[in-house]
Amino acid sequence: MKTAEEYVESLRKLNLVVYMFGEKVDNVVDHPIIRPSMNAVAKTYELAGRPEFEDIMTVTSHRTGKKVNRFTHIHQSVDDLVKKTKMGRMLGSQTGCCFQRCVGMDAMNALSMTTFDMDAKLGTEYNQRFLKFLDYVQAEDLTCDGAMTDPKGDRGLPPHQQKDPDLFLRIVEDREDGIVVRGAKAHQTGAVNSHEVIVMPTISMREADKDYAVSFAVPADAEGISYIMGRQSCDLRKMEGGNMDQGNLFFGGHEALVIFDDVFVPRERIFMCREYEFAGQLVEQFASYHRQSYACKAGVGDVLIGATQTVAEYNGAAKASHVKDKIIEMNHLNETLYCGSIACASEGHKEPSGTYLVNTLLANVCKQNVTRFPYDIARLAQDVAGGLMVTLPSEKDFLSPTIGKWMEKYYKGNETISTENRMRILRLIENLTLGTAAVGYLTESMHGAGSPQAQRIMISRQVNMKEKQRVAKKLCGIKEESDEK
Repeated sequence: MKTAEEYVESLRKLNLVVYMFGEKVDNVVDHPIIRPSMNAVAKTYELAGRPEFEDIMTVTSHRTGKKVNRFTHIHQSVDDLVKKTKMGRMLGSQTGCCFQRCVGMDAMNALSMTTFDMDAKLGTEYNQRFLKFLDYVQAEDLTCDGAMTDPKGDRGLPPHQQKDPDLFLRIVEDREDGIVVRGAKAHQTGAVNSHEVIVMPTISMREADKDYAVSFAVPADAEGISYIMGRQSCDLRKMEGGNMDQGNLFFGGHEALVIFDDVFVPRERIFMCREYEFAGQLVEQFASYHRQSYACKAGVGDVLIGATQTVAEYNGAAKASHVKDKIIEMNHLNETLYCGSIACASEGHKEPSGTYLVNTLLANVCKQNVTRFPYDIARLAQDVAGGLMVTLPSEKDFLSPTIGKWMEKYYKGNETISTENRMRILRLIENLTLGTAAVGYLTESMHGAGSPQAQRIMISRQVNMKEKQRVAKKLCGIKEESDEK
């Protein structure tokens, strides 16, 4: 397995084409806006090498019998699913942000099942191709970007009816040795911190959309791939020097629009090629895994709750009964998020491929809670923190020889706590609820792994309503025609 240092050096060897603020980024690894997100991924490598985290961060590969990073593993038991949840929460609490490797892990697990089922029905060889790719990922301990979300264009139209056919990624050319694809993938978390890009369709497909039913893996620096970095609130603070105004000094996240401008995909790297009837299965299995993955929000919630308790003490308000009650509510909501992820993992089952899949109903319930509770937790954190969280002057004012004395004097809280430390914890809460980390904690909680409505649709499909009605009618004496017969 790679060390954190080896991971960083492996990224330096990539020839990525990255744009930010309209200009090409020459040094992606050390760019002050990108580097904190890379540090978060590096943490997944660092902790895997530490004995105290070995059980949760590493696992024995069912392919080679060697120890591998859990992010490259295909789940072989319910215990694997449960440890995935525990790993997500632990890393969220260690970094206070998105650590970016979940999507690739979830994509590989979904592909391990869908490719197996495709081969069984169609006589294709996609599963063997995928397993060969998996062996490579495990051997090199790679970070993979799972690329599912297309720009979509007019949401009321299927892919083949879009005015611009490239608004969903598609096959534009067939060659004897592979295919050529064109399009884009949006909202790609950690894209420029990845070694490989695993592409999947974003919705169920019909025959008219078969050119869009495609899944494959290509190197992150493959010819024709460009990355356009997304903006985040307060992102320029990382370029201002100092560290007091950043909130989280070490870690962060990023999203990018990934352009596929006629990218060639070798035949051995293709995992789906126009088998439109399996697109929906791949999307749903991936989504179920990824909705489980939002245990990470409980980890980030741990950080926010800790910050809220700290600022209450720094403000001199920690003993107030209403403040205590609000922090209890934050913990209740946060543990409920964790319960959902643990539950869908514990109720997991073995698929024909041998891969273990979470309980998909409970995974959708888990993610539905995630679309709501982090917002309530953030609201309570802001309530306890007070308005100073958003009206603080800058670090440069605090350090100014002219006005710094007034900062020190008028922003003092609890007499036993330094003004600087009070400012630092307020900036962390700002970062988690309004700044760069809020993308990974709040907006990602809402839209990541599908919109809230997507989970509600899945819940309605998978709940056995007829059985609920049957037992209710039986208990109150309502007889059905089938009962009388």
